[in-house]
Amino acid sequence: MGWKVLLPQELKQDARDLLESHGMTLIDGRGFETEDVIADMKEYQPDAIIVRITKMTRAVFEAAAPNLKVLARHGAGYDAVDLQAAKDYGVKCLYAPVANSTSVAETAIMHMLYLSRNVTRLQKMLKVDFYDAKLKTHMTTLNGKTVGIIGCGNIGSRVAKRCLAMEMNVLCYDPYKPASEFPDGVEVTRDLERIFKESDFVSLHAPNTSVTKNMVNKETLALMKPTAFLINTARGALVNEEDLYEACKNHQIAGAGLDAIAHEPILPDMPLSTLDNVLITPHVGGNSIEAALRASYHSAMGVLEMYEGKTPTWPIPDIDYETAKTYDDVKIPERKSVGMYDF
Repeated sequence: MGWKVLLPQELKQDARDLLESHGMTLIDGRGFETEDVIADMKEYQPDAIIVRITKMTRAVFEAAAPNLKVLARHGAGYDAVDLQAAKDYGVKCLYAPVANSTSVAETAIMHMLYLSRNVTRLQKMLKVDFYDAKLKTHMTTLNGKTVGIIGCGNIGSRVAKRCLAMEMNVLCYDPYKPASEFPDGVEVTRDLERIFKESDFVSLHAPNTSVTKNMVNKETLALMKPTAFLINTARGALVNEEDLYEACKNHQIAGAGLDAIAHEPILPDMPLSTLDNVLITPHVGGNSIEAALRASYHSAMGVLEMYEGKTPTWPIPDIDYETAKTYDDVKIPERKSVGMYDF
């Protein structure tokens, strides 16, 4: 007899078909808030759950015991899951790390282009003074600029490749990855300060860990150029938002593009949202049609693998970032300089 699978949010039809074709019973939950999921766990006692944005606290796993066997995250992030509680209750946790990588990478590029072309001012001035908008808006190109990428995994690597295609200089920092595994054409540095000092765009693609929490703060923002932008499509906890607000308000840096913020949904009085040089989007990097289809299917695949007794393709890694192995090798590519008057 197949498993019962709880779905607090929508699962795409292909994924539903995959599970149902193997005898699974799908339970469409009453909602995605933690309290809703706890109520569903107590009522239905499912064998598996596929979650998107629900905070999976210890209380959820306690309510789900002893039936719950598998949790599959519909996406790449998993900081909303209490992994220690899952382990204590014997729940295997999976995720979909490559499903939305391209979509998030494109979102990072979109933020860079929006900010570099000063779209907020263009829109504001368009109907007020067309020629002021057209002729007096400060705009720059990505071509020839340096992007500093912090975290060069599935998403960071895709951002790097797209930036290289746009003839940008790409500087990457990821201490947990040997230089040989970075994309060809990037420069690998083990000096985090270089990223902040030398980059025209600092793009964050790291998980929220004890090492990365508040890594963007008053001290690191002070290292950035006054013409540089911060891009965060990763996790809001990586940025001290009070420090970023001061840096953007006082034009210590040129601005910021944020698809991830510390408090979601956004608070109505969030200071950063009042600034014209800050673009905030509602964590939509992985919400393209294609990414949603892949994430649904990969999540369902994970549940099915566990049901069939197979080794899951994408288990959530159990990493202690305080003690994890780090690398100090570097990589310096041959680089053609892009001059102001090149064509």
